[in-house]
Amino acid sequence: MKLIVKNSVLLPVLIFFLLAGRVSAVDLPDFTELVEKSSPAVVNISTVRKAGANPHAFSGPELEQIPEFFRHFFGDQMPRRRGQPESQSMGSGFIVSDDGYILTNNHVVAGADEIFVRLSDRRQLAAELIGADAKSDLAVLKVEAEDLPTLKLGSSADLKVGEWVLAIGSPFGFDYSVTAGIVSAKGRSLPNENYVPFIQTDVAINPGNSGGPLFNLDGEVIGINSQIFTRSGGFMGLSFAIPIDVAMNVVDQLKTSGMVKRGWLGVLIQEVNKDLADSFNLEMPRGALVAQVMKGSPADKAGLQPGDVITEFNGTNIGLSSELPHLVGRLKPGTKARMEVVRQGKERSISVVVGELPGDDEVVASRPANVVSKGKLNIEVRNLSDEEKDQFQVSGGVLVTNVMDGPGAKAGIRENDVISSIDNKAVKSVKDFNDLVEDLSEGKSVPVLIVRGGSPAFIVLKVGE
Repeated sequence: MKLIVKNSVLLPVLIFFLLAGRVSAVDLPDFTELVEKSSPAVVNISTVRKAGANPHAFSGPELEQIPEFFRHFFGDQMPRRRGQPESQSMGSGFIVSDDGYILTNNHVVAGADEIFVRLSDRRQLAAELIGADAKSDLAVLKVEAEDLPTLKLGSSADLKVGEWVLAIGSPFGFDYSVTAGIVSAKGRSLPNENYVPFIQTDVAINPGNSGGPLFNLDGEVIGINSQIFTRSGGFMGLSFAIPIDVAMNVVDQLKTSGMVKRGWLGVLIQEVNKDLADSFNLEMPRGALVAQVMKGSPADKAGLQPGDVITEFNGTNIGLSSELPHLVGRLKPGTKARMEVVRQGKERSISVVVGELPGDDEVVASRPANVVSKGKLNIEVRNLSDEEKDQFQVSGGVLVTNVMDGPGAKAGIRENDVISSIDNKAVKSVKDFNDLVEDLSEGKSVPVLIVRGGSPAFIVLKVGE
């Protein structure tokens, strides 16, 4: 049959609809084969916590009343009150070896007295916790079984933004629910999660999906669903998965030794914004700004200094400061690495032997001494005692005791801040402070390193504005 279109205006419209229908039919993926092959290796995980043992029991608002936040997601039985005889949580997992090793999230099994795994053939087996790592939110379980179905592991490094991905899990206890979407972003850093560069997706993930696999179209696991961003407690189009490359590094260590060792530099870093970039003579905001170097740390031994901007680590460019912990943490302690840094406007290369991440240290508050100076910043400062220098982990500095209207206040300096450097020059005493302030040029942006509440940070100061 021949189609004749006399009106030339209608021809492009007709072609558009014909092509649109063809594109939608060709480009939308068919997940049926993937789901059939992969579902048998996905498991449902339930835990029992006896009275007084549930670390997630709470007194307060119901789940739906909690304001927006990043949250690990549990089963629909999670919100319970203290005093109940026992509580249960529910999540997902997947089998990584045919002799019974299973991978899931740490928060699914944390604090559990009993752990049970339900297989696709409806068998329910007791599971042993082989090892867990809270920093990456991963746990390895073991069940006594043989010839179990397993999943093929891919590489999250090959994943591309916009690529189709699929999740299988047990949201709200509905076993083997399948949802699909695309990769929204890679290398996301979330609050209080320093060692995982998360994969962000728009796959519908809900309570109970925790620990379940995230697949690419080849049926390979490229992530472990772990967190959501939500106002209501449910799916809002922002889901986050642990990259499988990160996960398997952790799994190998947990299976071997039951614990995870991470690389460590011993620096506190901050983001480089436009004002800081200008003050450090950088062409654009980039890198990780070193705010503090811990005494005796690998960074200290390598000669890294506060005010250095780390722009490259072991051949990888650092665009955002949050990228550095991911790179350092994945290295084995004792590994030799190379950093490219910008120091006082000049690029240099520094070699460092990565150490092992220690436990968290506390910074203790200080006691005052008695030398005071105001200076043209219109702030009052005094010298630090030797005890205070040790507590703040600084070799010198001055303590701000009063802030009045003026350049200091406009820059954001507050009472009880410790000023340890001005324009990348060390402040050892009140005399150093006065000399450096007097030399500042009006209208020029300079970086000032402060320690506030035990944490160092750079701020930008302009005198005369």
